[in-house]
Amino acid sequence: MAIETVLLAVGPGDEDRADQLSSAVADVAGPAGATVVLAHVFTDDEFEEVVDRLDYDPTGQPNPDEVAARHATIRSLADDLDEADVGYAIRGAVGEHGETIVDLAEAVSADSVFVGGRKRSPTGKAVFGSTAQEVMLSAPCPVTFVRTD
Repeated sequence: MAIETVLLAVGPGDEDRADQLSSAVADVAGPAGATVVLAHVFTDDEFEEVVDRLDYDPTGQPNPDEVAARHATIRSLADDLDEADVGYAIRGAVGEHGETIVDLAEAVSADSVFVGGRKRSPTGKAVFGSTAQEVMLSAPCPVTFVRTD
């Protein structure tokens, strides 16, 4: 199966793993000539907080794609992909992380999804749930989990 579209979904807490994520995605997308969809997924509260921090005009309706494009994590990933000569598009989405990532994967017809996370204890997974686990179980395509310790 040829890989044409790779979804790299990030959210809060992914700033520290941006280099690892971009490297993993470039290793797959670059040789395949695939386009990477850099997506920042915000919950409603996270989106409002970022819009406030970016000082948007309160009379205008902020566009999630524009907000994502201005976010530091997306800018860092985009710089890395530019350096690796990998084409990309930027998307922003608002909703619950796992469900929204799966919806985005379907919307962009992703052939592969990449998400990041950290190693967690079995108790941590049971108590807090896992966005990555939800994406792995529900995505319409293979999912790569890029783990940081």
